[in-house]
Amino acid sequence: MPQRAVDAVTPDEILSFWFPDRLADGVPEDHAAFWNSRMHGGMDAAIAETYADVTAAAARGAFDGWADTPEGRLALLLTLDQFPRSVWRDTPAAFAQDIKSCRLCLDGLANGHFETLKTPWQRLFYMIAISHCEGPDHLQRMDLIIDITDTKIVPMSRDFGNIYDEAGNQPRRVREIIRRFGRHPHRNPVLGRPCTPEEDAYIATGDFPHERRIEPKD
Repeated sequence: MPQRAVDAVTPDEILSFWFPDRLADGVPEDHAAFWNSRMHGGMDAAIAETYADVTAAAARGAFDGWADTPEGRLALLLTLDQFPRSVWRDTPAAFAQDIKSCRLCLDGLANGHFETLKTPWQRLFYMIAISHCEGPDHLQRMDLIIDITDTKIVPMSRDFGNIYDEAGNQPRRVREIIRRFGRHPHRNPVLGRPCTPEEDAYIATGDFPHERRIEPKD
């Protein structure tokens, strides 16, 4: 598929691309495949081949007006938080929009946009941007995510087996990393940051929260 024209793309298109219609059928295996493909680089080629120009335009602020609606804000978050990690993987640009994405999330929590999202998968991908953003208040933000996940995401996902229970555990794993290191150490080589001995040991394990696979259970 050729690159999408920046002036033609819409929030609905981004949401349809990222969230397959079949998720509404509630088949646990489909939800596991959806989650794992998006967390483990399975969308890299499709995003780079189709939405690289859109991703660059989003980073320039071309779609900031999308944040006026709940669905538009979610689409903007995907183009700022998820798409750069595919288009610019293993470069500093992959993380360059994290602060802006985090602010969009927090503002959407404050203005009620988050509450209008109707599915657990929308809500989880909305919240991820807050966990991605490093900073002095990161641990407090992780506590916020855990509370929202426990009270406003997992309870609405009972029809989908254990999938979103497992996804809901990810913020706790991230929180432990932030408690220990104050940042995401796996980014250090990409960002040119020196590692502490403890961070070197952690990186050597390769056991990063965002790379854990989710499998449906009987």
